[in-house]
Amino acid sequence: MSRRSPLPVHPIIDRVRAVLPESLPVHVVGGAVRDAFLNRPVHDIDFIVEENALEVARRVADELSGAFYPLDPVRNTGRVVLERAEENRLTLDFAVYQGSSLDDDLRARDFTINAMARDVHPPYSLLDPLGGLMDLRHKRLRACSATTFTTDPVRILRGIRLASDFKLRILPETLEQMRQDAHRIPQVSAERLRDELFRILDTPRTAASMRALDMLGALAYALPELISLKNIDQPPPHVLDAWHHTLDILQKLETVIDVLGSEHDPEAAAGFHMGLMVLRLGRFREHFYAHLKAALNPNRSHRSLLFMAALYHDAGKPLTKSVGEDGRIHFYEHEDVGAKLVSSRARQLHLSNAELDRLHTIVKHHMRPLWLAQTGNPPSDRAIYRFFRDTQEAGVDICLLSLADTLATYGPTLPQDVWANHLNIIRSLLEAWWEKPGESVSPPALLTGHDLIEKLGMKPGPKIGQILEAVREAQASNKVHTRSEALKYAEKLKDKDLESID
Repeated sequence: MSRRSPLPVHPIIDRVRAVLPESLPVHVVGGAVRDAFLNRPVHDIDFIVEENALEVARRVADELSGAFYPLDPVRNTGRVVLERAEENRLTLDFAVYQGSSLDDDLRARDFTINAMARDVHPPYSLLDPLGGLMDLRHKRLRACSATTFTTDPVRILRGIRLASDFKLRILPETLEQMRQDAHRIPQVSAERLRDELFRILDTPRTAASMRALDMLGALAYALPELISLKNIDQPPPHVLDAWHHTLDILQKLETVIDVLGSEHDPEAAAGFHMGLMVLRLGRFREHFYAHLKAALNPNRSHRSLLFMAALYHDAGKPLTKSVGEDGRIHFYEHEDVGAKLVSSRARQLHLSNAELDRLHTIVKHHMRPLWLAQTGNPPSDRAIYRFFRDTQEAGVDICLLSLADTLATYGPTLPQDVWANHLNIIRSLLEAWWEKPGESVSPPALLTGHDLIEKLGMKPGPKIGQILEAVREAQASNKVHTRSEALKYAEKLKDKDLESID
């Protein structure tokens, strides 16, 4: 199908057209065309040409003062990255037809809504051989061909993401194709699988996406450790088994982030539990926003990493389940086992070391706010210090996850006093981290290792570090205030076994 369309895709296209000869056929394809119809912002634009895509990309980069990258020399694909102070960077990819013609290329793509192309030259014809525009208008997701997922199994995950992101209904025949080819997912490279997974984790309705992946049999190949959570009963106050609890946490975490986001949304904060959370924690709204905005990797959001931790926070339960003499179910040290599982999965997905460490820390320490709440008392200065000593920035992520965990654990049975107490614990931790770091989190050092050697006659060794840490904890606990007091405290510890001191 071809039609005239004044559809605006992005102003940059006018500049691209200006540096290329009119005789050169160039089309914008895929997501940029789709998103233009939906009035969504465009940050990545794919161009397709008949030949010499690398040369075209290099010319555009030179003329527009962009950075050129030979993205895939074998497939003749080049990338242009434009850094703009007023906006986020814009990525332009140039590729040649996959097939003998533009029509062949479009028909070989993943879904019909991504198989549309618009000519960058007047009269701006729209090519839509598979009816993608009609599917988009009717909110349908349809595979381009019978071999869509056989050719590239990662499209199964992409289909789930698109359905969630654009609120589309996957057609039954496409669902069946996805189900039949789910076993091919291990053929996908770790990097491509990781990228699609984290895009799913970055969309609304993440829990629904996980359910869909499970229903299609894809979850067992993408995140196999999660399958064993099914049918793992949990003791009260849990109202759901481990698998459905995990799914519910994703929903609750999304709500928590929305309610504590950068702008107050009265509708999202409706109800007692959300209203009380805003009352107790609302003053940290800008801090939460800045924290989640600071990604550990430019290619993946902080939010998606937190949702990955939420998926795995209880992954250790199936391996640690035991039943006591009283018949009560226990999961002793499941957080340690879960931390190892998520670290292993992170390595297999080729996440960065910083991301791996963050996931490990969140899962390993996710129970600590709950343990503090169970005392029935405000957290001591020492407890706050130790929490952030062990977690650092991940402590904020743990606080967010703990809020969602508590909401999902009790569900509609959550007592008001239990929730209020938990919010008070989280508030105390966040006050220390954001408002009193010099007192409770990282007090200024009063002593150095050299001081201990010179003043106390100690020999270099591990105990130097142990004593310095004990002094800092005493500072955070308001037991030590001056250098003189610090030296006296260190002298008392000099001949003691610090590992036996709690």
